[in-house]
Amino acid sequence: MSQDIIADTLNQIMNAKRAGKNSIVMGMHSKLLLSVLALAKLKGYIKSYKVNGLNLSIEFDKLNGCNAIKPRFFVKSDGYEKYVKRFLPAKDFGVLIISTSHGLMTHQTAEEKNIGGCLLAYFY
Repeated sequence: MSQDIIADTLNQIMNAKRAGKNSIVMGMHSKLLLSVLALAKLKGYIKSYKVNGLNLSIEFDKLNGCNAIKPRFFVKSDGYEKYVKRFLPAKDFGVLIISTSHGLMTHQTAEEKNIGGCLLAYFY
């Protein structure tokens, strides 16, 4: 395990998806990871997640791909289009998760509010 809990969890999700499974149990979690999973659940990529002591169980449903973005690029409010083209397979297919001064949000919400931030992850 590395020091990046978000990247580890998203890699485990994709490994389980490739193996034909639809749920995983992680031994570590953080508040930031739970916020990322909450946004993914809101958009419908994660079916449910549940914290049970130190364990985090995640069920995913209509997820095609997800990954952490490394290095964490800082983006101005008008520069999201470049990263949407780089990380997402189509223009309106998937979301980028952005960490802003107003909290975590998707790239569509950040563009509407005209807020820049740091790229964390993507789901499609």
